[in-house]
Amino acid sequence: MEKVFKSPEKEVLLLDNSTTLANALRRAIYEVKTLAVTEVEFFKNDSVLYDEILAHRIGLIPLKNEKIKEGSFIELPLKFEAKNDGDEIVSQDLGKQVAIDNLPIVRLNKGQKIEFIARAKIGTGKEHSRHLPGLIYYYHLNKVSLKKEAKKHLELAERFPRVFEVKNEEVEIKNEWACNFDEEDVDVKGVEIKPTEKIVFIVESFGMMPLEEIIESCVKILEKNLEEVKKELS
Repeated sequence: MEKVFKSPEKEVLLLDNSTTLANALRRAIYEVKTLAVTEVEFFKNDSVLYDEILAHRIGLIPLKNEKIKEGSFIELPLKFEAKNDGDEIVSQDLGKQVAIDNLPIVRLNKGQKIEFIARAKIGTGKEHSRHLPGLIYYYHLNKVSLKKEAKKHLELAERFPRVFEVKNEEVEIKNEWACNFDEEDVDVKGVEIKPTEKIVFIVESFGMMPLEEIIESCVKILEKNLEEVKKELS
């Protein structure tokens, strides 16, 4: 295993040929338990959006995950009156529980009011995508090579800036691991793209949980599911 890239929101790893394991972890993320808004009770809504549309937008705002009892709720109240035309309600107005700030909810005109209580509970991505803590996906690492005639096609660096770059008025390979397309997508003579046995494994976080916690949770879920299968077989 080789770590290619790491940031608070994204981690990229290079794995040996283990498509089955990568796919199992990808599916396991749908069983990770997270906190998300599942219910919104409105007391006042002068905005141009219906209650149902606002509730849907609020429900998709990522919240910082925490352990609460199954069936219990955390309440996020909001009461807002616009002082000027175009005043905007954004995610952090819901309080410190929000994982990402500055997500727009709705704009109001002067004097318009909104008042509601959002209730969040624990659930999984199997129930609704609002509970997904992030994304896990993968693809086979490609071996990229450029013949002489291809190096003159400077537009490759513009079309695929993560993979190619221009140096000394010639195209060069910048990052092979970022190549998740094939020769037909490039359609330039002299560009060769061949899949290898290695896998580019990517984990992204929506801010609800740290990357390490997402991966650890997926591994524990996979271990639990395999143990259940083992019991059934025995």
